[in-house]
Amino acid sequence: MRTATLGPAERAESLASMAERELDVLVVGGGVVGAGTALDAVTRGLSTGLVEARDWASGTSSRSSKLIHGGLRYLEMLDFALVREALKERGLLLEKLAPHLVKPVPFLYPLRHKGWERLYAGAGVALYDAMSMAPGHGRGLPVHRHLSRRHALRVAPCLKKGALVGALQYYDAQMDDARFVTTLARTAAAYGAKVANRARVTGFLREGERVVGARVQDVEGGGEYEVRAKQVVNATGVWTDDTQAMVGERGRFHVRASKGIHLVVPKDRIHSTTGLILRTEKSVLFVIPWGRHWIVGTTDTDWDLDKAHPAASSADIDYLLEHVNSVLAVPLTRDDVQGVYAGLRPLLAGESDATSKLSREHTVAHPVPGLVVVAGGKYTTYRVMAKDAVDEAVHGLDARVAACVTEDTPLVGAEGYRALWNARARIAARTGLHVVRVEHLLNRYGSLAEEVLELVVGDPSLGQPLQAADDYLRAEITYAASHEGARHLDDVLTRRTRISIETFDRGTRSAREAAELMAPVLGWDEGRIEREVRHYEKRVEAERESQRQPDDLTADAARLGAPDIIPL
Repeated sequence: MRTATLGPAERAESLASMAERELDVLVVGGGVVGAGTALDAVTRGLSTGLVEARDWASGTSSRSSKLIHGGLRYLEMLDFALVREALKERGLLLEKLAPHLVKPVPFLYPLRHKGWERLYAGAGVALYDAMSMAPGHGRGLPVHRHLSRRHALRVAPCLKKGALVGALQYYDAQMDDARFVTTLARTAAAYGAKVANRARVTGFLREGERVVGARVQDVEGGGEYEVRAKQVVNATGVWTDDTQAMVGERGRFHVRASKGIHLVVPKDRIHSTTGLILRTEKSVLFVIPWGRHWIVGTTDTDWDLDKAHPAASSADIDYLLEHVNSVLAVPLTRDDVQGVYAGLRPLLAGESDATSKLSREHTVAHPVPGLVVVAGGKYTTYRVMAKDAVDEAVHGLDARVAACVTEDTPLVGAEGYRALWNARARIAARTGLHVVRVEHLLNRYGSLAEEVLELVVGDPSLGQPLQAADDYLRAEITYAASHEGARHLDDVLTRRTRISIETFDRGTRSAREAAELMAPVLGWDEGRIEREVRHYEKRVEAERESQRQPDDLTADAARLGAPDIIPL
């Protein structure tokens, strides 16, 4: 299939095109649900637009635990339907839709009590495996196994001997959440959707009670467009209530934000060949393999402050360190923490005061004619949410519309990925790159890695790694700006790559080199390069300061010390 480029020219064309003629569907919100909704709509033959106020996945969808999972703990809550649905989606993503982006990951669950706990937890994990195979997907993952304490300590030598009497090991899956969303947006564009980030909805167009489109501000260029559409889908996650307020409607439900923070530590700080899942008094704690790092998370606390930049406080960091250290033979300290990030879960309110007990299921509503709202849910089930949202929008269209086909629509980069993976040694010999570099590219871009390698052919210096972040090639920075819609330095260091959480300097030492690589693509002069670097450094310092504060209120105030960059 034809791949789509999300460069500056394509973005400008998309905005102009959306304003020229009425769309069937306009999707507001460029997170995983919004991008998934745009892909669902356009692959049904509907003319589709997608706008995002900031960057793709810049909110919740870039700050998750990076897991594609059924939600083992929901079995304990007897929410079998949610787990079954999520496990089916996990299988589809692993096997068909995005095998280049979604990978198996093992987890060890330490048992603390002899006898009954092995029977109880073992029955739950066995049911989890059985449910994953029932839809016909998921057979590619190994089944769970029971381990003695001695065997568990061989698999995970990091654990205290007294922290377990045995263990269970099972498999789930993981991905780079922000990269996944960008790939979704590119796939939608490849099928004909008009997509634009840094395009903020400032209000809705109305004819009587009916919503007939939206006013969209080009945050980069400063222009404003009237985009007319037969149906508008509000897929703005934790901003759902704010977006609904533009039409004077809160809607039929309320979306409440729950903050989850994660720590990123180097691989050598935790000696284990497997991820870990631990119980806490409030939820569960994951220790997740992440390249040359581990991700430790998460918390689950109510958040009613700034939604764009949720802040991790010193208390949040101490909470995670305390709980993970309860089982580690060599405890982690603050000095071991390379990166910290905080995200917000969009939870449907009204079922419980405790955010960890609020519904993770989604809801779709049609509060006023012409406007569909989709909210709640979890990352893994984005495709189902998108399908339900488009099904609802179709009710408002005066035409027969095809059924959803995204179950059989691989994302760009999936086609040919396995063949290229098998040929990775030949690709390495052809390009002069180490085979590990080729594997890195294939697992980030799939078959689109060939486009990155073409940049290296044109300029061999792009085949060199970044000086202060050598996991990434210089070509990846250029490609992020030319093909993946990155408009600012922050977009590249925080979402197209993960340099902001994978280096102790949080990306400040890579900032100037990355900005200079982006400059020719985006037409930046030396003054603009300087502004981008300075803004990024201020953002990092504001985040560091927030993480020294004792509570949410002071952490939020510190983080707001670095506002979003606004182009001149």
